[in-house]
Amino acid sequence: MYPILIFLLCHWFLSLFCQTFFLHRYSAHKMFHISKFWERFFYVMTFVTQGSSYLNPRAYAILHRMHHAYSDTEKDPHSPHFFPNLFAMMWQTKSMYADFVTKSVAPAPEFSGSYPEWKRFDKFFDLWLLRILWGVLYTCFYFQFMPNFWFLLLLPVHYLMGPIHGAIVNWCGHKYGYRNFDNRDKSKNTLVVDFLMMGELYQNNHHKFPNRINFAFRWFELDPTYPLTRILKLFRIIHPRPELA
Repeated sequence: MYPILIFLLCHWFLSLFCQTFFLHRYSAHKMFHISKFWERFFYVMTFVTQGSSYLNPRAYAILHRMHHAYSDTEKDPHSPHFFPNLFAMMWQTKSMYADFVTKSVAPAPEFSGSYPEWKRFDKFFDLWLLRILWGVLYTCFYFQFMPNFWFLLLLPVHYLMGPIHGAIVNWCGHKYGYRNFDNRDKSKNTLVVDFLMMGELYQNNHHKFPNRINFAFRWFELDPTYPLTRILKLFRIIHPRPELA
């Protein structure tokens, strides 16, 4: 029982850290500078921790910038207020994401800026064969350590880890919670479950200050990712933009 739970928690939080730190705060918002070596290090780390649900940094960043520009309007790629349910929102997001990954659809000019991109890496590691291989590895681990077959119900969480994180943030963070600011959208701070999301559910704060590294704002709010960025800054791995430091 315990190896399964430890594996689930490690996969959840390591994958989530890469999503909030590398994909969100760096790729989409450029809150800090990192060297090419560290950019590629976190590129690989994101692939390893997200596994079968690996998200392309460029495509993620384009979608996220669109989300801020069109927050909770009909142009928002994933506002919960324009979809009948969570799965419809996820499917729409997945379709738009796939268009940006394959570059079959070009982003609007205002979203065509620079993004982290490692073309050879993404071309190989975005293959479905590798995604299936990750799924097989997760399944083998479960069959080795699970105490009973009910634990197999947790496997879809591993298969779809990245999209599940995104779905929780975009659905809950724009429907449930409280507001510190009037952002002319429906963003909210879903404090009650943010301990599972490492600061990502302070959506109302983040939409008010989209380039602020610390997503928490009030005294009782805590963004668990922010202290980690301070440690990375201390070791000169990241360099916050002077105007945002």
